[in-house]
Amino acid sequence: MADEVSDDRTQGPPERAPFPLTAYVQRLTERVRAFDRRRPLGWDLLLSGFFVTAALIDYTGGGWRNIAHNTDVPGPLVLCLSLALTVPLLWRRTRPMTALAVTVAAGVVNSWTGALLQAALVQLIVVFNVALRRPLKLLAGAGAMTLLPVVVGVTRYPKGSWDQQIVPQVWSITLVALLGIAVRSRQEYTSSLVERARRLEVERDQQAQLAAAAERTRIAREMHDIIGHNLSVITGLADGGSYAAAKNPERAGQALDAIATTSRQALAELRRLLDVLREEADPTPELAPQPALTDLDQLVDGVRAAGLPVRLALRGHPGSLAPGKELTVYRVVQEALTNTLKHAGSGAVAAVDVTYGDDGVRVSVTDTGRGGQARDLGSGRGLTGMRERTSLYGGTLEAGPLPTPPGGWRVRLRLPKEPSP
Repeated sequence: MADEVSDDRTQGPPERAPFPLTAYVQRLTERVRAFDRRRPLGWDLLLSGFFVTAALIDYTGGGWRNIAHNTDVPGPLVLCLSLALTVPLLWRRTRPMTALAVTVAAGVVNSWTGALLQAALVQLIVVFNVALRRPLKLLAGAGAMTLLPVVVGVTRYPKGSWDQQIVPQVWSITLVALLGIAVRSRQEYTSSLVERARRLEVERDQQAQLAAAAERTRIAREMHDIIGHNLSVITGLADGGSYAAAKNPERAGQALDAIATTSRQALAELRRLLDVLREEADPTPELAPQPALTDLDQLVDGVRAAGLPVRLALRGHPGSLAPGKELTVYRVVQEALTNTLKHAGSGAVAAVDVTYGDDGVRVSVTDTGRGGQARDLGSGRGLTGMRERTSLYGGTLEAGPLPTPPGGWRVRLRLPKEPSP
């Protein structure tokens, strides 16, 4: 009950659904943006056609005469000015400064003749697009160009003070420019979020690939340790059993029993490893534990049964050694004894010394076999796997021939003690 209460408190207040009108406006805005992205030319034609139609209605209906300073402006000139002030909206995306220059020129003529066509307000839409799509350093020039027709009109037909005629226009241009900058900042912020999400997806895929590669390497290392060691033991037992079959059938039978036991152990370890890869309905399958230091005696007994005399010495107390470190010690000893079985030859003797001290764990595996100088374990997966396991825990691993005489091979492992919490 306490856990349930704690979970409810950490979840925080439930999210409120947006109001129906807000949700409708958001959906409508998204549809308009999607249409604009898919068919920008169609949207430009629609917007430009709307203002061209409004300007032509103002011209044909004579509505422009209601606010004009001069009603004697020729009709063809008014028509040309109406088109020159609205048609350049088609260029507002690709060439906003060119569109602004055309509308400003038409606006100057409009103010000088006194027609005062309301289509001149379309210049504010072009200024908005300059702030939205062009470098901000061009914005000051665009604002100055937009004020030019206003100054011409005030000079040509002065009515009232300059402040009353120019300041409102300055505020209009400033507000439109600020709106364009705000929309531009919002778009850039949204684009940065989308790009960041894309990079995170790429990084996630890369991390998954790296994790899969690391898992494949770990599985290959485990397969090498399991199969290489057990097959070496089985080979030694089979060779010994074949020699003893003619003279001592009882020893041959013991060798066959040891081969069967070793094979079953290898199969059990392989099944445990493959169970990790199998996709099952149960998310928590029961798996057998990994080998630990308590299994060293069984490992050494198997090597002895294969014909290699091994002396095992344990000094100190392992204490609270991490399972990963125990597996590392086990695999290093297993790999070292497997290499001894492969390369040492007949008459070799091996010794395994495991020492637990205050500074960590020290392991030494030596043998008196021949071919110490000729062994090249650095090119195989065995020594590489041992070093990878050791590096995971900040340890050191040394492997090399012993001086002659007596010769042989030695593997030394040191794992430092885990820091106290």
